[in-house]
Amino acid sequence: MINSKDFLGKEVKVIMDRPFGSKHPKKGFIYPVNYGYIPNTISGDNEELDAYVLGVFEPVEEYTGKVIAIIHRTNDNDDKLVVSNKNYTDDGIRALTEFQEQYFESIIIR
Repeated sequence: MINSKDFLGKEVKVIMDRPFGSKHPKKGFIYPVNYGYIPNTISGDNEELDAYVLGVFEPVEEYTGKVIAIIHRTNDNDDKLVVSNKNYTDDGIRALTEFQEQYFESIIIR
């Protein structure tokens, strides 16, 4: 298992499995950001490490950018990387990821 903190400040490639505008298969909400995973990683939920891609407001298949923060869920074992080539405040990150993160307790790690 990898440590998500090792990715802070590094450039990563994100493969989208839930592109901007797509619908969650079970919950039914629409993704207002591109959401995907880092290939060849395993996180706390035994799946690939997930990532929100911020600042790209159209569907993309993959994206390379810098890990600007980590959303560390304190009531779930599934950290999320925040990847962007722009700077976002913690409030901005929270606003853009609230569609999914509202169901969890978390802290933002920089």
